Order: sequence, then C-alpha cells, then structure tokens
Amino acid sequence: MRLATIVSLSASAVLGVGALFVAKVWLPANSGPSKAVAAAPIALTPVVAAKAAIPFGHKLEAKDLMLVRMPADAAPTGAFHTIDEVIRLDQGSAVTLTSFSPKEPILPSKVSGGANRASLSAVISPGMRAYTIKVNDTYGGGGHILPGDRVDVLMAKEVGDGKVEGSPAKLMVAYVIIQDVRVLGMDLNADPASVDKALPKTATLEVSVTDAEKLSVAGEAGILSLALRRIGSAGVDAVGPVRSADLGPFKLVDPNAPRLAARRPARKTSPAKPTAPAGSTLTITQGGKATTVSVPTDRSGARW
Repeated sequence: MRLATIVSLSASAVLGVGALFVAKVWLPANSGPSKAVAAAPIALTPVVAAKAAIPFGHKLEAKDLMLVRMPADAAPTGAFHTIDEVIRLDQGSAVTLTSFSPKEPILPSKVSGGANRASLSAVISPGMRAYTIKVNDTYGGGGHILPGDRVDVLMAKEVGDGKVEGSPAKLMVAYVIIQDVRVLGMDLNADPASVDKALPKTATLEVSVTDAEKLSVAGEAGILSLALRRIGSAGVDAVGPVRSADLGPFKLVDPNAPRLAARRPARKTSPAKPTAPAGSTLTITQGGKATTVSVPTDRSGARW
C-alpha cells in the first residue's frame, strides 16, 4: 500500500509539472492572447489657428496667431501651415471675414486674400458698385437683414405742415427709391453665413452707378430705410409715392404760400329801374303819303 501511494503521488507530481510546463510555454504562444503590438506613431502637421478670439474685420498680425499640431488626416482642407503664409495674404493686409474662436484653424475662405473671396470688392458683380447708407434698428430691418439678402430702399421726407383732428402735424411723403438690390454687408459683417443679430448702423448695398446717385441724393433729402424681400423673389413693382393725405383726413398747409386777406361780402344793391327812352317816333299819313316825326317823352315814358 505504501508503495502504491508513493507511485501515485509521484505520477501526480509528474503530471502537475507537465501541466505547468504546457501552461507556461505552449499556451501563450498558440492559444492565449496575442502579445501587445507597438502602436505606430501618428503623423502630426502644424496648423495655423487663432491664439485668442478674433472679431470680424480684424487685420491679422503674427501676435494673433499660433501653431497647433493636429493629425495630418484630421487637419482641415486648405489650412495654413505657417504663420507667415497668413500674414502675407492680401498684400500684407489680410483681415478676417468672420469671427474666430480661440484655437480655431484659420481657413482661406475666412480671411481676405485667402480664396476666391479676396475681399468685399471681389464679391461685387461686374458693372456694379458697393454703396453704404446709414440705418438704425428700425430702418435697418431690426437686425434680421443679413449679407446676401435682397431689399428695397425707401425714402421718407417732410413736405409741409398739416392738421390731424385740429392738431398740428407734419405731412410726409414716401418713395421707393430702388428695388431688389443685394446686401453686401451690415456694419462690418460681410459673411453670408453669419448669425450675428447685432443691430446695424450701416448697410452696404450692391447697386448700379445710377442707383448710387439716387441714394446719394435721397440720403440728403430724407430718411432711408430697408424693406426685406422674400428669398427667391425678384422683379420690380410699379408703385407711386404715398403721402400723409393718403392715410387719413389731413389738410395741407403750405407755409410758403402767400396768405390772402379775407374778402368782405358784397353789398346788396337794388336792381336799376328801366330808363325811358329819350323820345319815340310817330308816323302820319296824309293823302297816301306817310311821314315819320319824332315825339319827345318825359322820364316816366309818357309822350308829350
């Protein structure tokens, strides 16, 4: 019994060593998890970005920019890789065409001289002009008019004094100066993708030379305002001026017209009495011969 026990224990020991050998040597190489593979290095590329927040219309300088390293396959298309590339744009006068957030990449489409949109002058249609007018929160569309929209331009001017229900009032007339013109910019914002709702003080419009002349005169003659058109609408409507008198019971008073004195009523006169003729004629017939003689009369018309 003792010998059998010893043999059994020896066999168990041998099997245990064999199992340990298999676990340590054979299993890791064939059926265990694969050894960790060394990660391949990621290729990085420098990209020019804003060092801090940059507003629209800001002239870019080296101090405004920084280089950030990004994976080459994740870098934005067309991104600049050196700060000098950005500084030399637009003959050294590159300005932002939109606002930038800190560390936001500088892209050619967002700076002047960087792409097809070199500056505002590059987006003006052939034969047209950019003309700027003064507006405010009311006359400028309340902040709803953005670059790329189309508008009509109206002018209102004072033409005299009048009365409304007996009270003095100014009489006005409004004209549509030009219709269906494109908005190039509101204040310094010329980015059609802008969502800036700041109330504008100026509006830059794309107009013909003739329309620019009209706006120049109209801006001095009265108050200009913008009417936003629906997207896709086109055409010119036949409209005429609208006066205050068209809106209610206004009475126009021209302060430059001469004031006429009130006429006195004419005195009533009795009709003139008929005047008797100074004389009349009488025909006398004797022996077949007729003779006409004059016969005097008095003032009452009685014959003498």
